[in-house]
Amino acid sequence: MKTDIQIAQESTMLPIKDVAANYGITEDDLELYGKYKAKFSDEFMNSLDEKPDGKLVLMTAINPTPAGEGKTTTSIGLAQAFEKLGKKSVLALREPSLGPCFGIKGGAAGGGYSQVVPMEDLNLHFTGDFHAITSANNLLAALLDNHIQQGNELRIDTRQVIWKRCMDMNDRALRNIVIGLGRKVDGYVREDHFVITVATEIMAILCLAEDIKDLKARLAKIIVAYDVDGNPVTAGQLNAVGSMAALLKDAIKPNMVQTLEHTGAIVHGGPFANIAHGCNSVRATKMALKLSDIAITEAGFGADLGAEKFMDIKCRMAGLKPDAVVLVATVRALKYNGGVPKTELVAENLDALKKGICNLEKHIENLQKFGVPIVVTLNAFETDTEKEHEFIRQFCEERGCEFALSEVWAKGGEGGIDLAKKVLKTLEEKESNFKVLYPDNLSLKEKVETIAKENYGADGVTYESAAEKMLAKLTDLGFGDLPVCMAKTQYSLSDDQTKLGRPEGFDIHVRDAFVNAGAGFVVILTGAVMTMPGLPKKPAAFGIDVDDNGKISLSIKQANVVKKSAKPAEIEWKQEKKKAQSGEKFEDIMSRFLKDSEERQQDFKKHQEFRSRNKKGF
Repeated sequence: MKTDIQIAQESTMLPIKDVAANYGITEDDLELYGKYKAKFSDEFMNSLDEKPDGKLVLMTAINPTPAGEGKTTTSIGLAQAFEKLGKKSVLALREPSLGPCFGIKGGAAGGGYSQVVPMEDLNLHFTGDFHAITSANNLLAALLDNHIQQGNELRIDTRQVIWKRCMDMNDRALRNIVIGLGRKVDGYVREDHFVITVATEIMAILCLAEDIKDLKARLAKIIVAYDVDGNPVTAGQLNAVGSMAALLKDAIKPNMVQTLEHTGAIVHGGPFANIAHGCNSVRATKMALKLSDIAITEAGFGADLGAEKFMDIKCRMAGLKPDAVVLVATVRALKYNGGVPKTELVAENLDALKKGICNLEKHIENLQKFGVPIVVTLNAFETDTEKEHEFIRQFCEERGCEFALSEVWAKGGEGGIDLAKKVLKTLEEKESNFKVLYPDNLSLKEKVETIAKENYGADGVTYESAAEKMLAKLTDLGFGDLPVCMAKTQYSLSDDQTKLGRPEGFDIHVRDAFVNAGAGFVVILTGAVMTMPGLPKKPAAFGIDVDDNGKISLSIKQANVVKKSAKPAEIEWKQEKKKAQSGEKFEDIMSRFLKDSEERQQDFKKHQEFRSRNKKGF
């Protein structure tokens, strides 16, 4: 069997200007990045305003499992199938992050004969959008610390700096760090953190901004810290907006590439559904609607996270109204939810399927609450049986959903024709009565509880004191009308990733909250969700190489054979004990401990010096 990258590299790509021509786009409308990638000019995007919109189809999935679901692959295959049926279709997809590409998840360009190409470019640097976001984010961090160093005119409380640095890579060592060590000229000592680029507010802003003007307005509202009186300090007050916007002026332009069958794909923004809402850009989606009969877009993770944020955040802000939702599942994933180990998923097991299908059931119920008609599709595998397919078909049809098998991985667009016909039938026969899950005027806690109860199936919500205080503070500051962005594990409907299927009898535990004022939503942190993932024991990076001619030799998606959950490494004394048992001398351990203690004492002295200067008016 050919790998994804073999299939991609054996395909014949058209020059992107030729693909664009099929949609009435001229070469003058494009900003070319080589032969096969391009951005759209601002002039062209503005020219589309008067064109009518096509239909909008959202692609989402059940909670992700190690068995895989194939959401992006299905999106690509469905678009190719529409083209075969004579319908003009455009994809609006998310860009992959380097962290997952080299970590656990792998790439995000689809798979088999339903891929976006050039696959290697897409999964690596692409057109540099994420690098621009990283640079803009860290420029703001640098300007913030420089402001403190240069007199701190805004009276920033260094204990309440909330803006974090970022990089587009998984690196657990950077989650919690201390900066400013060294001499006086090296800055003030304070705790800092790194997050992965795709979890930053800049990412969310880029994806929600309508144009440069809107981008700058949102950047200005970013809260970077609080002053000694508890008032927010913004990027606008730091005079950071112009320079940040200059770094983002090209990144805000959507990118165009193609599928293996030369269907147009607008790939822009994304992809972290826990923190930065996880949808591709508003600009990309609106462009796809103007250029096609049917635009297909995707949301992140499972429907409980990605689809909810698409509806309650992106659609609410951008005025989008989806006409249908395609919900992706696999027989394997449903059996996994039914308690079958990953190693035993290939065998027919109707009992496990009956037990695990409750996960699919809950996602159907959730999506129905938004008033949008649903098509359920099974990403088919050779090991599936007819009995398993038939059971799921009946289950879905009994709940008012169209059902179709998808074989787009193996057959490309041809394997998605049945699905495309079911989606067309749904678009023609069923009306979308889209509505958001909650109104703006509910309190922040009421919004959280609505999502927890209605979407996750929780009994209620518990709050740590820090979360309670922050939600009250944000309400007092005037952010109570904003939507909420729930940061929760994607692996379960609950906030405990081990609870599969359809958990019952649980509360959602909220540990903290903060506002992304520029993006326009309040982030709610639940459970143990991380904003800076770590690498697994065997990262996908181990299997990626490039030959002497510059050809990448192994699929980013298929490099990681064994997938394991990356959990934060906890430093405990027993680890030190293990080191001693393995040969490290006790004296060396104590020496390291004393060195760490001395460094902490130095940091404390610097903090005391800063507090003393603060009292004198700094």
